[in-house]
Amino acid sequence: MERGGITKPSQVAMAGAVFEVSIVLGGIILGGYVDRTKAYKNVTLGCLAISLLLLLPLGLTEHKLGKEPVLMVLSLLGLGFFTGPIQPINAELAVDLTFPGDETAVESVQQIGGNLVSALLMPCAQWAARQDFQLFSKIPLLASDIRGDVILLMMVTALTYFYFSSFDSPLKRTIADRSSANNVQI
Repeated sequence: MERGGITKPSQVAMAGAVFEVSIVLGGIILGGYVDRTKAYKNVTLGCLAISLLLLLPLGLTEHKLGKEPVLMVLSLLGLGFFTGPIQPINAELAVDLTFPGDETAVESVQQIGGNLVSALLMPCAQWAARQDFQLFSKIPLLASDIRGDVILLMMVTALTYFYFSSFDSPLKRTIADRSSANNVQI
């Protein structure tokens, strides 16, 4: 936040509130869309791709521009909107794929797995947060630097995107729901 020029506690609190509200709005809008269309994969891939772009302002300092608090807050707004819904959308996807499996068990495994990966990445993220990488230092107009933890986040996001893009499996619950709806006699 400091890199973006957001330093006062009230500014940090307001930026956090904007982030939380955008998570809720993204969940309602994107989650509602996925509920209607079952476009789990396309929405998830879109969210991941957009989040790659929105991560840049969090760790990038463009030397010519300096600190841009508005850009930072807009980036947080977009990140909340597009990354907040990823976990609940994919929890629903996991339940749809494992039907008639137990929803609670599926979501618990997903939650535990996500928390475990996060915990394992923390030492790397802490180290990376102390690293600064200069970009285009020989071109004054483009000279900038980026923090290592943002690079790590972008790498994890890109790997997730490429792994998930190969995903292809039948939506068992959706198929069962549609076949039972077709078999209803009035």
